[in-house]
Amino acid sequence: MLLDLPILEKGSFYFIKDSGTDLILEDKTKRGLEIKETSIDEKLQVKSDKGMIHDMDGIGHWVPIRWYFSKDAYDLPAVLIHANAMDDKYTELRELTCPQDED
Repeated sequence: MLLDLPILEKGSFYFIKDSGTDLILEDKTKRGLEIKETSIDEKLQVKSDKGMIHDMDGIGHWVPIRWYFSKDAYDLPAVLIHANAMDDKYTELRELTCPQDED
């Protein structure tokens, strides 16, 4: 089970877990989202679990919940590149939408 896997690294918005054969990058912002399909991620070209979120117009959008990086092709520093990019993206988004009060 994914909850029992050892955590190798964690950031503000991600966990990287060790499944034995894969390094699993999990997006913390998608925790609790139901997995609707498992397929190859178009951007990273690795297996990913995806869920669906709906915008204000009711249009559904597929979003990755976690990515499975094969240990045969990826090591931890390579996965950290993607994890840190995701962390940076969410940090920037948070700063744009929730600026700190200057009081």
